Amino acid sequence: MEDNADKVAEHRHMENDDVLVQRVGQLGEIVLNRPQAMNALNHGMVVAVARALDSWEDNDAVATILIRGAGERGLCAGGDIVTIYHDARTGGNASEQFWRDEYHLNARIRRYSKPIVTLMDGVVLGGGVGISAHASHRVVTERSRVGMPETGIGFVPDVGGTFLLSRTPGELGTHAALTGTMFSGADAIAMGLADHFVESENVAELIAELCERDASAAVARFGQVPPPSALMAQRKWIDDAYAADDVETILARLSGLGIEEASKAAQTIAGKSPTAVTVTLAALRSARLMTSLEEGLDQDLRISLCALRWPDFAEGIRAQLVDKDRNPAWHPDAFADVGAEVAAHAMADLGPEELGLGPNWEAQSRSSRTQDGLVGEQ
Repeated sequence: MEDNADKVAEHRHMENDDVLVQRVGQLGEIVLNRPQAMNALNHGMVVAVARALDSWEDNDAVATILIRGAGERGLCAGGDIVTIYHDARTGGNASEQFWRDEYHLNARIRRYSKPIVTLMDGVVLGGGVGISAHASHRVVTERSRVGMPETGIGFVPDVGGTFLLSRTPGELGTHAALTGTMFSGADAIAMGLADHFVESENVAELIAELCERDASAAVARFGQVPPPSALMAQRKWIDDAYAADDVETILARLSGLGIEEASKAAQTIAGKSPTAVTVTLAALRSARLMTSLEEGLDQDLRISLCALRWPDFAEGIRAQLVDKDRNPAWHPDAFADVGAEVAAHAMADLGPEELGLGPNWEAQSRSSRTQDGLVGEQ
């Protein structure tokens, strides 16, 4: 254990500096450091964050963990899709290990024995939600723009996203997942994806306070009453429209309400991948019956591996992020042509290839880390 804990920074630079790890006082700080890519997560970053958590868990000099993003644009814009795009086009499988390690990290953050404060400032999308919204102290600001935009690239919200969104008040999570729309920090608090609202101008002071004080006390000192949630104000029509369990009924209800926001939502969903939207809705309804995040992450891996072989995944990435023509050719291109068997197949048990985050996962994982010499590193 370390004994020189008075604001002496211990720097570890990992994975080509994509993640910066340091200890300042009692605070273990993890900085996602790819600002040029809006701190999008690659596999090496996932491994680096996991190792930092392992090394600090039994270190008495570290009382609190902070996860934040470098630069001014946001915490994390999601996963780095270069490898995933290659796999989707060629039939490769390098993405599988990334997802397995990422989902284990999501569960690890949720079950970590020390407070983890996540600064959800700026853009927080996809994988960024996974690395932040499962933490014990989730902080948003007036600059926060949170979302799970996966249906727009022919994919389904993962990293525990459907589990979280299935537990929002009413059908707010269904609306957010199917449309992929970004929402504010105030909305994130109303939906249960964040806890505390702090003005961005106070973030630096909050970080300094975390170096010396209890996490809850430090966050409470700077926390403010969030602005009204625009999304919550629309809950009546959202609940009415999204209560159905099939996409075509939801679209008909949205279009028939005579409300401008509802009509825009219908148009937005109609432009997404019919396969991805249909499976997303089924995944949300399935996750609603689950009792733990781990069950949700197990389901996420099943769907992700299946989605990797959908033509829509490669096409969605091409249209939105590679060629950027914003004109994907979905296959099939109509919701009526996506049968119920598609969602059933996507969520089917993988047998021996399951992610396996069952009830004994944390104890088994800790035992494995101890044997590997990771727990208690200085």
